[in-house]
Amino acid sequence: MYFSTAPAGEPVRSLPLHKKLLCLACVILLVVNGVFLVRNLDDLRAANALQTQSARVSDELQYLNLLVTDAESGLRGYFLSGSDVYLGPLHAAPQQIDNQLRALGVLLADSPSQTRNLAQLRSLVQKKLGLMHQALEVYRQGGLVDIVAIAAAPDERADMDEIRLQVVIMTREQNELLAARTASFYQQYRHAALFGLGINTAAIVVLVLFYKLIQRAFGLRLRAERALQQSNDHLEEMVAERTEQLSVLSRHLIKVSEEEKSRLARELHDEMGANLTAIGMDLTTVSEQLRVSQPELAAKLGRARRTLVDTVQLKRRIIENLRPSLLDNMGLSAALQSYCADYGRITSLDCDALIDRQADTAGPMQAIALFRITQEALNNIAKYAEARSVIVNLSREPEGWDLEITDDGIGIPADAMAKSKSHGLLGMRERALLLGGSLTVERGVNGIGTCVRAWIPVEAPGGEGKNKTGAASAAPGMESDPAPSAPDQVRINAPHP
Repeated sequence: MYFSTAPAGEPVRSLPLHKKLLCLACVILLVVNGVFLVRNLDDLRAANALQTQSARVSDELQYLNLLVTDAESGLRGYFLSGSDVYLGPLHAAPQQIDNQLRALGVLLADSPSQTRNLAQLRSLVQKKLGLMHQALEVYRQGGLVDIVAIAAAPDERADMDEIRLQVVIMTREQNELLAARTASFYQQYRHAALFGLGINTAAIVVLVLFYKLIQRAFGLRLRAERALQQSNDHLEEMVAERTEQLSVLSRHLIKVSEEEKSRLARELHDEMGANLTAIGMDLTTVSEQLRVSQPELAAKLGRARRTLVDTVQLKRRIIENLRPSLLDNMGLSAALQSYCADYGRITSLDCDALIDRQADTAGPMQAIALFRITQEALNNIAKYAEARSVIVNLSREPEGWDLEITDDGIGIPADAMAKSKSHGLLGMRERALLLGGSLTVERGVNGIGTCVRAWIPVEAPGGEGKNKTGAASAAPGMESDPAPSAPDQVRINAPHP
């Protein structure tokens, strides 16, 4: 129902035929209406031009009459005073009257009757001018008495009346022509207005029909969008639910993994450690007995004992990887200090550990989470950061633990947490979320290196906030005893080997 761009290989959907026809009809009606509006505008312009022409014709005729009257008045003044000053209008009248007659000829060129009237007026005016010049010659030859005799003739006054009458006739005819053309224009304009009104009515009807079609199409589209939105909301709910399920499963697997590692570490330490110790004692006893009588066998037993010692060291490393013994025996502070020292010695990095003295009050779940996050962050730095120094800072806050690990390496991409293969970062985040905390990874100070910041609350969501002795963690005590402004910290700087 809409113009749309379809993917390659699919037909392009367009407006149905009836909607196209409605659009075309509406366009045609609007074009026709526009054409008639232009024609009406031309007619109005012609009417205005005719009115202006009629006004000019009337003005030109009045001015022509005025020129003749001024010439006659000037001649009389000359007769009475004898001053040549009064002859100025008479001398200028022929040229001025000729200009007026030419102008009237141009204005009345489209009217044959007015052209004939103008020719008759021209002859009357020229006749009058000729009579005035004859009267002037008579005055100059015979004096005022002859002029009085000429003025007493009845034709003298009749010539001027004929000129005035001709002017009135021409003015009235021009007004009648204007009135006729105006009436014709208004009649045409009325018909055009009625026709335009009909066109507008038809256009409105077409637009109403088109609007209804669009409204219907819009309603269908709106319902489709609502259905799509509901589908999207349902999918989002499903995705959020599945994400939460996967997150819960991930946290459960982390918890189960830690419990399994702890169990394996205890079994290796207790059972395998006891067996290896017994084997070592037996090897030592037999080696002492055979040292004098059979030195070759004693040497072989010595090599076997050294292999046994290497196996014991391997067992210890496996146990430490599964569950740090220092974490259970000496607390979080000693475990982090020892691990950072070993990390600096193995990787040749300057690893500074700033550990709050209250770190040992952390509960077992909080302690192992903080240790594992530190362990994973330092492993990532060793693999990818290309750093020269690392700072591990663990501080006690009123409501939890704030762990910050910074380096001066090449930094980390902003979308690292969103990448599907960032298992280490996701694992650290899940460990923090498991205890109701949070984890952020961002650029370091001034955009140099990477800063991993984890916050772990004192009380886990499941209420697992006990320390290894079974006593409650320091959450209640922290509420009554405010945290010191500058807590005591232990700093370990692991030098290069």
